[in-house]
Amino acid sequence: MAEKKAIKKVPVEVRRHSAAHIMAAAVMELFPEAKLGIGPAIEHGFYYDIDLPRTLTPEDLKRIEKRMRKIASRGEPFRHQEMPLDEAVAFFRERHQDYKVELLEILKRQGTTSVKEEESQDIDLESPDRVSLYWTGKFVDLCRGPHVESARDIGAFTLRSVAGAYWRGDEKNKMLQRIYGLAFGTEEELAAHLQMLEEAERRDHRKLGAQLELFTFSPLVGPGLPMFTTRGTIMRREIESFVMSLQEPYGYERVTIPHIAKTDLYATSGHLEKFEDDIFYVHSKKTDDRFVLKPMNCPHHTQIYASLPRSYRDLPIRMAEVTAVYRDENTGQLQGLSRVRTITQDDAHVFCTMEQVEDETLFIYKVITKFYAAFRMPLRIRLSTHDPRNMKAFLGSAEVWERAEGVLAGLLKRLGQEFEVGVGEAAFYGPKIDFIARDAIGRDWQLATIQLDFNLPERFSLEYVGQDGEKHRPVMIHRAVLGSVERFLGVLIEHYAGAFPVWLSPVQVQVIPVGKDHWKTARKLRKLLLDEGVRVGYDELRETVGYKIRKAEKLKVPYMLVIGEKEKSLRTVNVRIRGKKQEKRMTIKAFVAEVRKRIDKRSAAL
Repeated sequence: MAEKKAIKKVPVEVRRHSAAHIMAAAVMELFPEAKLGIGPAIEHGFYYDIDLPRTLTPEDLKRIEKRMRKIASRGEPFRHQEMPLDEAVAFFRERHQDYKVELLEILKRQGTTSVKEEESQDIDLESPDRVSLYWTGKFVDLCRGPHVESARDIGAFTLRSVAGAYWRGDEKNKMLQRIYGLAFGTEEELAAHLQMLEEAERRDHRKLGAQLELFTFSPLVGPGLPMFTTRGTIMRREIESFVMSLQEPYGYERVTIPHIAKTDLYATSGHLEKFEDDIFYVHSKKTDDRFVLKPMNCPHHTQIYASLPRSYRDLPIRMAEVTAVYRDENTGQLQGLSRVRTITQDDAHVFCTMEQVEDETLFIYKVITKFYAAFRMPLRIRLSTHDPRNMKAFLGSAEVWERAEGVLAGLLKRLGQEFEVGVGEAAFYGPKIDFIARDAIGRDWQLATIQLDFNLPERFSLEYVGQDGEKHRPVMIHRAVLGSVERFLGVLIEHYAGAFPVWLSPVQVQVIPVGKDHWKTARKLRKLLLDEGVRVGYDELRETVGYKIRKAEKLKVPYMLVIGEKEKSLRTVNVRIRGKKQEKRMTIKAFVAEVRKRIDKRSAAL
């Protein structure tokens, strides 16, 4: 492999993009007929989209990786060259690199706004009349740079997989082969990441969800439409109840909205324009009106606000609900609970004055931090802003955006919170504070968010009468604590590897009678626990005690109580604790007190 230690202090993103170039160079040496698409750096590594006459095999990946190491060992420098746009078109056409030619011609006709984010790593957007190229030996590619000094400086890398990817993400275009690789500064970092991937596979929520009997899919219902069992529904309700318990002290009140609306609602909000490809349309036989399954809840909430005259004395108004929205995702992108077509949101919207924004945002910040502390998931913060180079992707003027972003940045600074800035990561209607949670194996998940919106109140002409007797626009704050219930549940399954804390476990205690002679005692114990608000698993199947214990262990039940002759008096019970070999004898009273303590405090520990 590459050097054990990173030789120079080079940003890892630069190493990763340089590794993508080396991979493309290796492909061209092994498959001279290949046509190259794009090869950006991504989180943890890189990919390159390639058009080849045959499908790559695992053996091909090994060959490409071996050739990459050979190229790296040659230590050829990355050499920069600039070329006029028209000359570059001819240059790549002569090399039969049709996809490079297409990108350059699109850039020539439509300008920099036509270039996708992942493509912008390959094209210098600062000088569109000239293009930037980088050479590595005989290999040349479009690229804005920067790169490492030489091929041997790319660090530690390995190739992982091949997947299909439509050219430019459009299913009308040809399917290319996307080769994925990992790249890090040192071998130690790469080895640690590979170990994390192995652990992630062991924790895969799709496998554990089936094993724990939490959710299921049906081809008759349709892809991306999960159905939750009784066990999974218990977990959903516990999570939803937890969120509501945290926000209700701050004055949030529940509302309920329908699951469809006229297209006029989303045309006014701007969602129809920005998300048209992701919207499910509904047609009525009774009217000419066009309807959609709601992709967002915020436009409905604006109409609840608009249903009555509002005064500054009414504000802030805080609306909350847990409800489903629907997105027409491509079937190839659906993945367990992580990417679905029905998305249950713990959604809330605050309508307030400009002077109230800081307090309201602070309240939401407190709710979010308390929520994730219960799961022992540390948070980092990103201020997601608009991209001034691509204003067509956002609603409203640059002045409105700068004002909104200044408010959120000012609050984070006053809280003493460090934060990164994600340019272009804002919602199309306003900037946001995104909270990135880290799970038990070190992966980051963007889940919670606070979004400031001056645009929807303007588009829907929302008003309140101020102290001056004049009409003013309210500010709208969008907030999500866990985001999608489905996705968050998938994250939790993997975070805990299915071994949930007591308060969240679908079954908290499994009562296991040794035989028929102990059913009466077991039933009595079951009722006692149920009366104490404990979720109890119990059956009278004629199976062995060993079988019932293994079944409870497979379902990762926190506590198991085996009821035999010693337990007939119900003075004491023998407690088997999940993950521990040693059993524990306790009085019923002490056992109930321990379980109730963990439930009431939502303890993360068993």
